[in-house]
Amino acid sequence: MDTVVDVTLIGTLAAVWLAAGLLADGLSTAGTALLMRRRARLLTGLIAAGAGIFVAVPTVTALTPGVSAAPTAALLPALPALIVLTAGLRRLSWVRRGAGAFATAPLAPVPPALRAAAAHPLIAAPLQVAGLAAVVGLPLAAGLVQLPGDGVPATTGFPGLAGVALTLVAAAVVAIGVRAVLRHSRLAPLVLAPISHARERVRATAR
Repeated sequence: MDTVVDVTLIGTLAAVWLAAGLLADGLSTAGTALLMRRRARLLTGLIAAGAGIFVAVPTVTALTPGVSAAPTAALLPALPALIVLTAGLRRLSWVRRGAGAFATAPLAPVPPALRAAAAHPLIAAPLQVAGLAAVVGLPLAAGLVQLPGDGVPATTGFPGLAGVALTLVAAAVVAIGVRAVLRHSRLAPLVLAPISHARERVRATAR
């Protein structure tokens, strides 16, 4: 199979998931509920496009003669994408509906609870990891790195620079997860702050 087709498929997959990851990263920083709703809708569309490309990869490679590395490369972002399509997409729908509740007041500020929900690690982190994994799959699709098996010795493909690259990718995945958790934990106390202030006012009134 033509390497250009493989690279095009995986490159498109990487571009869509990277764009979704960047958009999800700014979801909680939306200035108004209307803007958050628009971002959530666009993000949902990008996720649907990414899922469609996953389906297109085996379909296109099956219809094209020759051996293709694209299905193997597409397996790398498959797990984080699966998390996106299950837990992440469900939480994103909550954010979209929550922002939609302010349709009559489009310029209303985003409530702390909605902002914290938009910053949940299951929304942004799997998207960003999927995009990163798809980028890592590009050398596989281009034939620059070969997996052991199918006549390829076990010493070919991963030693040297490839091993270092995998280590860096693993560190990047951990950093993405830690950053997402820290952001959410920073916003979560803001949800409880109004409740704490209300309790303090009730206590002061009772005295």
